[in-house]
Amino acid sequence: MTLAGRSWTGVPRSPLVLVPVGSCEQHGPHLPLTTDTTIAVAVADGVAERLLRDNPAAPVLVAPPITHTASGEHQGFPGTMSIGAPVLRLVLVELVRSMAGWCGRVVFVNGHGGNLRSLAEAVTQLREERHDVAWVPCEPSSGGEGEGADGPTDGPADAHAGFTETSLMLHLAPRAVDMDRAVVGNTAPLAELLPAIVAGGVAAVAPSGVLGDPTAANAPAGERILHRMIGEISQLIEGGTADAHGRLRGAVTAGSAP
Repeated sequence: MTLAGRSWTGVPRSPLVLVPVGSCEQHGPHLPLTTDTTIAVAVADGVAERLLRDNPAAPVLVAPPITHTASGEHQGFPGTMSIGAPVLRLVLVELVRSMAGWCGRVVFVNGHGGNLRSLAEAVTQLREERHDVAWVPCEPSSGGEGEGADGPTDGPADAHAGFTETSLMLHLAPRAVDMDRAVVGNTAPLAELLPAIVAGGVAAVAPSGVLGDPTAANAPAGERILHRMIGEISQLIEGGTADAHGRLRGAVTAGSAP
């Protein structure tokens, strides 16, 4: 199921390749720098398992993740590494071009909001070049602002290192999470914060690096959120339609089990 570790003779013919796209950036004082990458890889792995279960004859591979991406809004926090949106766009374009000789379809599984512009521009260009490529974000469509079945969900007030990401990491990599250092960050809706973030980065609105409240995060909620994302993204890959920017969209069954 994974591309890494295979020899060239072990790569099946014309596979669907899922490429996790993460980041190396601050996620508050309690989460590791590679949080987005960990989540994107877990989602891609789960989706691959789901797709293979539904259709064992259709080959699916998960590529090594793209970790250094567009994280300029987190500059000023030690550990953040960013190549910027223009460079990331070029990386994505050249990556797909290089895979064209052996890969049937590419779907980028994105775990970091700062990559959206690069993904949209790159995938639009690649589709104009007749490549079969699309992208999906790691976000459950059934999530929303406020209190839900899992607690405070992934809405506008839970934008970064808050309840959702912390719960996911408590499920995926609990030893990498230090809940003793979790603090309530700026809980204003992201739309209200964006002008200040664009002008001065996340540090201008949240010295801790947290946008949201991670203090109630828990592993069972993270497991449910992960399963919801896997189920919904699997449905999009199987039956969704790419919009003008290459993002897969379509009706999904909220809470679909992977």
